[in-house]
Amino acid sequence: MTVIIAGGGIGGLVTALSLHQADIPCRIYESVARIAPLGVGINLLPHAVRELTELGLADRVAAAGIATERLAYFSRHGQEIWSEPRGRAAGYHWPQVSIHRGELQMLLYDAVVERLGAAAIHSGHHLAAWQDNGGTIEARFVDRQTGADRAVVTGDLLIAADGIHSAGRRSVAPEEGPPIWNGAILWRGTTEAAPFLGGRTMIMAGHEQQKFVCYPIADLGDGRLLINWIAERKFSPDTAWRREDWNRPGRRADYLPAFEDWRFDWLDIPALIRGAEKVFEYPMVDRDPLERWSTGRLTLLGDAAHPMYPIGSNGASQAILDARVLTREILVHGPTPTALSAYEAERRPATARVVEANRANGPEQVMQLVQERAPDGFEQIDDVLSDREREGTAAAYKQLAGFDMEALNARPPIVAPAGLAPSREP
Repeated sequence: MTVIIAGGGIGGLVTALSLHQADIPCRIYESVARIAPLGVGINLLPHAVRELTELGLADRVAAAGIATERLAYFSRHGQEIWSEPRGRAAGYHWPQVSIHRGELQMLLYDAVVERLGAAAIHSGHHLAAWQDNGGTIEARFVDRQTGADRAVVTGDLLIAADGIHSAGRRSVAPEEGPPIWNGAILWRGTTEAAPFLGGRTMIMAGHEQQKFVCYPIADLGDGRLLINWIAERKFSPDTAWRREDWNRPGRRADYLPAFEDWRFDWLDIPALIRGAEKVFEYPMVDRDPLERWSTGRLTLLGDAAHPMYPIGSNGASQAILDARVLTREILVHGPTPTALSAYEAERRPATARVVEANRANGPEQVMQLVQERAPDGFEQIDDVLSDREREGTAAAYKQLAGFDMEALNARPPIVAPAGLAPSREP
């Protein structure tokens, strides 16, 4: 029994660690020639940190990131709309962790090498085609740069965790086309700076057309933190943006002027932007939820299955949940199409709801409502948006995305230790 995993990102690596924990042999095939710590900051919500904890990685994750204790929404004038404790400060049994995506990927990679051996990861192997032979599945991998054949591998299942441009997804939905751009561009960078709002707060300021997000992702040990930030502007989706080369170095002239007057008494946003050595430009894209993820012995996982807007801190967290539910179903049903169907039956509707909620602005909708009702600022937030509206928006999103505190704290593990029944309520 062998499970083939196409993709060595967060979802693929957590899948490998989960399968290994369950004594299910697997191998990872990654497109890039060398796995390196790329990307910017991300947030791991408590339900995802729980899964990493149950994989024995809690100490590594804690050492590499910052335990976020508060989330706060502000107007574009820097006035607080809503804030709430997060992670352990809110009563969860697990923290919420802000971390550099590359640091997380490399600690997962190191854990795979330690537990499965270096031979379990094959870099420079891009999924090109596959063939279901009934009792097995055959995957063909090529060099992505040259197209030269690299390997033909036979296994019991093929898990396509190969990202938003997934070859596996193209085989499931061949007529889908490119990712869908909603008109928003994100400029993302990191800056060494002094702590703000206690040093463990994640902030979002602005509204749907223009927004700034920032949070610390590492303690530099000298009274300064590494701050991850995102400057977002929204254009008409038919704008002739530089679509031919998304994910490229950003040009300061495209975003800084719009934030020049965003100086609050608790944060100087223009100074934070200017302090970054490198800034990268990303489109805000997703894809429509699919009617199916699986066909025969192939299924999708992570961004290959459900790419979503980076709203509500759910991208990496949902991929981690995918990996754990998939492992549970393989334990229950064996490495069979039945296991993939059971995995998809739970995860596809759940993630589709998150994709749709993020398109509707998720919990960040409170900022848009304030902008519409009080564009010039307010004296008292209760005059603009009731506490019931603010709290209700946050609570509804937590429940939808699977990190309602009481439910998460109470449920048994997804991948259960020996002798404990698994949970089908992630």
